[in-house]
Amino acid sequence: MARRKIAVAGATGNVGREILNILAERNFPADEVVALASANSLGKKVSYGDKELTVQVLDDYDFTGTSIALFSPGGKVSAVHAPRAAAQGCVVVDNTSHFRMEKDIPLVVPEVNPEAIADYKKRGIIANPNCSTIQMLVALKPLHDVAKIKRIVVATYQAVSGAGKEAMDELYDSTKKIYANQFLEPKKFSKRIAFNVIPQIDVFMDDGVTKEEWKMKVETQKILDPNIKVEATCVRVPVFNCHSEAVNVEFEKPISASQARKLLDDSEGVVVIDRPQEMKFVTPVEISTQDPVFVSRIREDKSVAHGLSLWVVSDNLRKGAALNAVQIAEVLVKKHGL
Repeated sequence: MARRKIAVAGATGNVGREILNILAERNFPADEVVALASANSLGKKVSYGDKELTVQVLDDYDFTGTSIALFSPGGKVSAVHAPRAAAQGCVVVDNTSHFRMEKDIPLVVPEVNPEAIADYKKRGIIANPNCSTIQMLVALKPLHDVAKIKRIVVATYQAVSGAGKEAMDELYDSTKKIYANQFLEPKKFSKRIAFNVIPQIDVFMDDGVTKEEWKMKVETQKILDPNIKVEATCVRVPVFNCHSEAVNVEFEKPISASQARKLLDDSEGVVVIDRPQEMKFVTPVEISTQDPVFVSRIREDKSVAHGLSLWVVSDNLRKGAALNAVQIAEVLVKKHGL
């Protein structure tokens, strides 16, 4: 049997390091794991379980003989190297936004549309969706299967880890400065992030929608159902890790809160914690580093004919990025023999 070699591109970043952690945690069936990054990281060490890997340069790496590559090096880098890897016979799972909306590249959440993984054969690339889209669709797929969703209105409360290590540092440093009655000029964000919320993630588009909000709409339609209408407001909040979402859903037919609670309780990748009278609901600080999508505050929305509201929280570095990519790779191994 051929040796299974796995590469992780962008291995020194937040998501790349998390991918390596999760590969080790889940005992991914790899005979060899290779850490790749830019030339600036050549020779650096990154953790892989109880081992250390020496970083190699992505620009120089020959993907021939590598079964699967998990990419998180940034969109511009993926645009160059993901097709190169695929041309050398390696299947790429790309975590950047670069390929997501290309028609012949599958956009996959394994709990939602695992059948789409088979389409990797078209171009040798599978796209990982946006973190905020992933957690929302894991929570909504079981409900859509029963009652069919017409419209989603979602407000996100997104942690700074979604913008990288420098963004996390900016929140930490800005908070310290405020306690010293000083001000830190924002660099990663358009406004001060400490003790503040910023209703802007990614760039503004011509219609006033941010690109993050656009992503939630078009990715939901590609993954779940092209007929679903989506309205999103995406907000950066002074939380280090884990995204939260207030999701309001309108269905084509009746679905009760108790029915939704039971469906979600029985669903893969979902944990329901929903006893608000006992203060049993989820916040980001409680579930950081955990894999599931957590759902709380499931209740009926009586302002529309068939509506529900729910609160969805998930670790954006794990299920929102690294874990989802590793789960896709696991399907490639188990179902497609890679």
